[in-house]
Amino acid sequence: MPASNTIDLRDWGLLVLLSVIWGGSFLFVGIAVKDLSPLVIVMARVVIAAAALLPLLVLYGGELPSGRASWTAVAGLALLNNILPFILIVSGQTMIASGLASVINATTPLFGTAFIALAGGERIVARKVLGIAIGIAGVAVLKGATIFDAGGQSLGILLCLAAAASYGLGSLWAKKKLHGIPALSAATGQLLISSGVMLVLGFAFDNPATLFKASGATWAALLGLALVATSFAYIIFFRVVARAGPANVLLVTMMIPLSAIIMGYAVLNETLEVREIIGALIIIGALVIIDGRALAFLRGGNTPA
Repeated sequence: MPASNTIDLRDWGLLVLLSVIWGGSFLFVGIAVKDLSPLVIVMARVVIAAAALLPLLVLYGGELPSGRASWTAVAGLALLNNILPFILIVSGQTMIASGLASVINATTPLFGTAFIALAGGERIVARKVLGIAIGIAGVAVLKGATIFDAGGQSLGILLCLAAAASYGLGSLWAKKKLHGIPALSAATGQLLISSGVMLVLGFAFDNPATLFKASGATWAALLGLALVATSFAYIIFFRVVARAGPANVLLVTMMIPLSAIIMGYAVLNETLEVREIIGALIIIGALVIIDGRALAFLRGGNTPA
């Protein structure tokens, strides 16, 4: 079914579910980092997720990508959408709260918009320039003048910002390279490549044997991270893309911090400072401006492409 530019009640329900699932990924990481290192967590996440998606691909009669160009495209996506951002976010969450990490992750569309515009993928308009500028201001408010200090929290923020930038580059890479590859095939392929890379990194630079000593809560978090927040989330994500189009799926980015903050507060006893809440609201406001639909609605005009 071809994607449309409209979003109905069912799609809204899927977006809310997806925001809760991806918000929960920050909670799962917050639990797992108490027992395991970032490399081991990411390795377990992608290996378990790949093991879950591969039989699903076979069940639906799909095939893995074929040909050098297709595998190159999928490998780039694995690096930019899985390996780098997963390691950076988990490392960042050893220093900052899960709710704050989710707020910083919400800057992904800011980076994506900037990278795509710089690459000549689309015309940059004043509204998007304004949105990017406001988003940068929101990030600055999150940590004030100390964002570039050597403290652990500042480093954690920078690591999560680097992850968001990687996701932004991933969106540009997908736009340029990922043509003609079915969504489930691309997702499974990138997780298989990510698994191979992370297994090498995990055994070369860490100790995966720590998985056997992890607590039940940590294993539950790992399974939730891999099966729910990765495999199942991919299925929902691609379904909404097919039904409502990729632009509408970006709305989930604005919803994730709310669920992540609530879960971090309820389960991990995390709190956000007033400055961080203000910064989060500024970032979400920037995303609303970049998206453009709310502004078009207020003006009574057409929804922007």
